[in-house]
Amino acid sequence: MNSQMKLASWLLFLFVALCAFSLTAHSQSGRRQTKPAPSAPVPTPTPEPTPTPKEETQSDLSVLVGMDRSDMYNYFPMSYYSIVLESCAARIGRGSNVKVTTSNHLSRADAVKAAKAQQKGYVVWLRLAGSTMDPSQYVRDSQIEIEYVVFAPGTAKIATSGRTYQNANRKGPVVVQPPGGSNNQVYVERMLERAAEDAAERILKALHLSSGNLAFGAGQELRAKS
Repeated sequence: MNSQMKLASWLLFLFVALCAFSLTAHSQSGRRQTKPAPSAPVPTPTPEPTPTPKEETQSDLSVLVGMDRSDMYNYFPMSYYSIVLESCAARIGRGSNVKVTTSNHLSRADAVKAAKAQQKGYVVWLRLAGSTMDPSQYVRDSQIEIEYVVFAPGTAKIATSGRTYQNANRKGPVVVQPPGGSNNQVYVERMLERAAEDAAERILKALHLSSGNLAFGAGQELRAKS
């Protein structure tokens, strides 16, 4: 009898345990798994744009400065021609944004031909002249003048012209006259240098070629004198 009661109790215990296990498994299977929220994407650093270098605007306008050395009546030291040419060209280059080139031997006919072949290039023709009215008369060094003519591109019309003179009273460093007088070669070279710079300044002013104010800017054309 006791053995039967123990067996019945054991079976009842197993039955209760199985029921409890079944209920627990069913409740666990009925639960939904909660997925974790996706993590925020890590922002990719945007590379900073490389600054584009500004292109320097350069004028395509040019000026050819040439010296005529074909004077049949007067003979001047070669240094006079070189100083006048170099001083005039250098002054034009310093006072404008144009490209300046030089020619050591440029006759007036060649200057006209060169100007007609240019689209945006003036031609400056320089010549050493004397103040005497008689071309066959001897010209003293102190009497040398600088004649200049500027030919416009394409047409070769005269844009401006004139003469400059040796003048110790012009602005600039004081030039002391040497013991040899006004015909001393070194003294004359300094005076011609000033006269050449004076010619260049007149050319820049007449053609409106000072820095930042080019004559051919924005389609504007310079009217050449006929």
